[in-house]
Amino acid sequence: MKRTFRIIKWITGVLFLLILLLVVATYFYMRQPQFGKAPSGERLARIERSPHYKDGRFHNRVEKPTITEGYSIIGEVYKTVFTSYPRREPGSTLPSVKTDLFKLPADSNVAVWFGHSSVFLQVDGKKILIDPTFSGKASPLPGSVRAYKGSNIYTAADIPPIDYILISHDHYDHLDYETIVALKDKVKQVVCGLGVGAHFEYWGYAPEQIIEKDWYETVVVDSGFTIHTGSSHHESGRGFIRGKSLWMSYLIQSPDLKIYISGDGGYDSRFTEMGEKFGPVDWAIMEDGQYDKAWQSVHLLPEEVVQATLGLKARNMLPVHHSKFTLGKHAWDEPLIKVSELSAGQPYRLATPMIGEVVYLSNPLQTFKAWWKDVK
Repeated sequence: MKRTFRIIKWITGVLFLLILLLVVATYFYMRQPQFGKAPSGERLARIERSPHYKDGRFHNRVEKPTITEGYSIIGEVYKTVFTSYPRREPGSTLPSVKTDLFKLPADSNVAVWFGHSSVFLQVDGKKILIDPTFSGKASPLPGSVRAYKGSNIYTAADIPPIDYILISHDHYDHLDYETIVALKDKVKQVVCGLGVGAHFEYWGYAPEQIIEKDWYETVVVDSGFTIHTGSSHHESGRGFIRGKSLWMSYLIQSPDLKIYISGDGGYDSRFTEMGEKFGPVDWAIMEDGQYDKAWQSVHLLPEEVVQATLGLKARNMLPVHHSKFTLGKHAWDEPLIKVSELSAGQPYRLATPMIGEVVYLSNPLQTFKAWWKDVK
């Protein structure tokens, strides 16, 4: 009995030591700058005055469980770890085009998609960069979520001076620490949701570079050129701190074009509301990928992408949030296959450029091929 007690005591001690070492290692690992900074001081005071902030965090307009009824977080984690899903990654290198962004004609209205949700816009002389992610990773855990071969051909060095960076929210696949730091001296101003500016300031951006906004506010860019902020139905947070920064959508209204940027988020009435207020929208840049029935409340399914695009009264739709990282359980090319099928016969034009291919925003005759069909 004494021997058994000693063994149990020894095992308990070893387990305690291992847990202690894990806690200490986690503590020091999460002190890395990539995890950003929680808002404090006047920034936090402004957050607390927001009508969308209560009980210590931001809330969606209509509260819904993140996990769909009939699913569970434990069950989804188990399936992710122990279940194999076919073709979650491409079997060969993705085709791409290396466009020289420095040589684009200054008077052209263009978009260049870099994979996932990163997009360069040149609109009425202004250069805008959306959710830039060039580090090749979408997670702070080493080696966990890496970019597909051929999808990460651009770096911060390939980006010209930027007038505005727009950040939809602070998840790692949209707010990439390494990219943001590398771009710092090229960026005039950053537009982001309340609280996200704490990360930028911590990473060396000057306070005057940062424009933090609540939902339904505006940024005046120039005469006749405005960026409107809108809501989304999503979440935020880096590390263990959740909901201290706001997730966003945007509507760029220039003299020539109206461009909607959905950011991440499940379907709700915001698309129809934006369509009624600003429509018809010339271009809708829509989240389409990394979805699942289990977390439908926070990510659009392909049929909802189409429904949202129709609600916006969009003339053109550019699907993003796919073809760079595996964050969902579906096949890597399923978002493109499904949205192409569902968009057939719709009143909008679907644009499916390769990574790096120039999209001419004012040319309704430009065509795009189904490039994913040639990838094994």
